[in-house]
Amino acid sequence: MLILGIESASLVASAALVQDGALLAEYTLNSKKTHSQTLLPMIQEITEAAGIRERLSELDGIAVAKGPGSFTGLRIGSATAKGLAMTLDKPILAVPTLDAMAFQLYGIQGLVCPMMDARRAQVYTGIYFFGEDTRGAFPADVKIDDHTYMHTLLSQTPMGVEELMEKLNQLGQMVTFLGDGCPVYKEQLQTGLRIPFRFAPSFAARQRAGAVAELGAIYLAQGAAETADEHKPEYLRKSQAERLRDEKRSS
Repeated sequence: MLILGIESASLVASAALVQDGALLAEYTLNSKKTHSQTLLPMIQEITEAAGIRERLSELDGIAVAKGPGSFTGLRIGSATAKGLAMTLDKPILAVPTLDAMAFQLYGIQGLVCPMMDARRAQVYTGIYFFGEDTRGAFPADVKIDDHTYMHTLLSQTPMGVEELMEKLNQLGQMVTFLGDGCPVYKEQLQTGLRIPFRFAPSFAARQRAGAVAELGAIYLAQGAAETADEHKPEYLRKSQAERLRDEKRSS
């Protein structure tokens, strides 16, 4: 199974090829260049380097981080995936951004908490863990969603940092943070958390398309694919322009 992965939900732009559980190529760039400048050249470079530039018809699917994240970045990634899917007549595998981020730390002990800076003292976040489902380790009212690849305690959502810290303190487990929200709220986490915690190392601290592609392969095997026409980003909240428009209408 050969999957192309696309990640553009934040400042990071990333493209990857995964085949039968092996990462063939990955190009990740964390810079201020717009994704419209970087994504297609990155895809062209990795497909050429991997020797499939002339054989893109062999792709089984195109995985893309569907959000949440930057509105502009998600639109660019979505448009890129849709264009390729329509041209090549391939399915799209829409992967939740926070799920893919957590998956980058597959197998780590304790909880995994990706944090994307959502501004206005909020983050896009989720809480995950791997391994055996040890329900007895958590409060009885905690709901756990089980997947073949990880367990979800909190599905991706926008949340205030204070509320997130309270929830983590209640869970009482070691937690590993990753994402661009970590440096923004590092001091607040250090002050407010009463549990052991750490930050992921640099090579795993930002989004990577390899994780998107690998989850895309799992989704495809489970029949969770969609067409280019069906695909759309998942923003989770309104853009600033939409909020300002609604405020004007209500005033």
